[in-house]
Amino acid sequence: MAEVIRMPRMSDTMEEGNIVGWLKEEGDHVEPGETLAEVETDKATMELDSFLEGVLLHIAVKEGPVPINGVIAVIGKKGEDWKAAVQAAEAGGDGDGNGVDTSEGTTEAETPRSEPNISTSPEPAAGDPSGQRIKASPLARNMAQEAGIDLANIQGSGDHGRIVRRDVEEFLEQGSGQPSPQPTAVPESKPAAKAEPAKTEPEVVPFSYTGGGENYTEKAVSQMRKTIARRLAESKFSAPHFYLTIEVDMEQAVEWRQRLNEVSPTKLSFNDLVIKAVATSLRQHPAVNSSWLGDKIRTNRDVHIGVAVAVDEGLVVPVVRFADIKTLSQINLEV
Repeated sequence: MAEVIRMPRMSDTMEEGNIVGWLKEEGDHVEPGETLAEVETDKATMELDSFLEGVLLHIAVKEGPVPINGVIAVIGKKGEDWKAAVQAAEAGGDGDGNGVDTSEGTTEAETPRSEPNISTSPEPAAGDPSGQRIKASPLARNMAQEAGIDLANIQGSGDHGRIVRRDVEEFLEQGSGQPSPQPTAVPESKPAAKAEPAKTEPEVVPFSYTGGGENYTEKAVSQMRKTIARRLAESKFSAPHFYLTIEVDMEQAVEWRQRLNEVSPTKLSFNDLVIKAVATSLRQHPAVNSSWLGDKIRTNRDVHIGVAVAVDEGLVVPVVRFADIKTLSQINLEV
């Protein structure tokens, strides 16, 4: 009978595996010990070997993340019904089916939001002889009020004839929105009214963008980066954080390191000196070397120092155990 291959737990902290690629294809004969695929875990990329002999009847997940115990393939005799094996595995409840990530890989383009409609009111708006409330956006109303424009004279271009900002701006550009000139005995005063503030206002072109939705790029993260993000978030919310900061004059340390490197079997770095100094300080101040356990505080007698090291795909933290009793050369070999 055909048997399903599930995603194994390859490390203690592994919650899912990311299939990078298959080294076997459907229809290939498989021997025990042969490598089927490469799987990326939260620690490293590892090879997934077969413990069965037969034909690779079906590959459930070509590439991508699969939870622990999720079905990834079916091995059996040539011509066997692999679908029945998958259905039986799903019915058993031990796995998560084919483990395919059903989340959408793409983001729908954002559609421009239309401005909200203003509901009509029985109260007539000022300047509207029909007695009906003029539909206009709040911004358009403010602009018209500041310019002394009667909204009843503006033709709206928005939804259901609603007056929006651009309608008021176009009305002002046409010069129709100027306040009525005050009576005067000088005939020339009427043309002069056309040069009022509307024409002297700064000509700011309204911003218009027709490029569609937001522009962005997305890149799938590795299992290592997922684990780093999850662990950092967990530590931030599960343990109290405090920070100790001091300034140190390293002039003598620089000279001391030069003398040590003349006789040391390894080339010592400043990181080695800092690790040793921190470890020695923790031995002298044991209260700092403590852990929060919820209902009690544990004071650690041993001194272990974690050192964050950046790599191409993320961050790893090798732990130098018993750093307070190790030599600088021994610390250097472990970091």
